[in-house]
Amino acid sequence: MGRKARGADVSMGTGDMGSLKKRSINLAGHATSLALEPEFWAVLQAAATADAISIAGLIQRIDAGRGERPLASACRVFALLRCQADQAGTI
Repeated sequence: MGRKARGADVSMGTGDMGSLKKRSINLAGHATSLALEPEFWAVLQAAATADAISIAGLIQRIDAGRGERPLASACRVFALLRCQADQAGTI
């Protein structure tokens, strides 16, 4: 059988997996556009609320520690690690 085409819709019961939501964040005095899936934005918002900072403040922290990794990728990895820590009860 053939492989699925790139970008094919793979449903996991979580809504529209392909949609991205863009937000403009000010990082080091520069407006930066960041596009993430709504599920990642929700985790980042929950983390920011739990840490009593703004979502922009949280993304600034992620940006400061991301090294060469693209910002969107760093945000997704942060969200994944945050969810794993939350499930393990280490937050």
